[in-house]
Amino acid sequence: MLLTVDSNMEFQQNTDNLPVAVVVLVARSNSIIELLPLMPELRELLPNIEPGRLYRIGPAA
Repeated sequence: MLLTVDSNMEFQQNTDNLPVAVVVLVARSNSIIELLPLMPELRELLPNIEPGRLYRIGPAA
């Protein structure tokens, strides 16, 4: 799994062909204060992640 805050990742890379899943954390900034509230949703997603898929977590996801 590749975890990123780069919300343009899905437009820059063809994630369908990657051997890993890409998870984009959507937040106003990459500060820990902004990212911590996203962790419960990330923990819930982890058991179901599939390689080659892109997931977005956050308020604008």
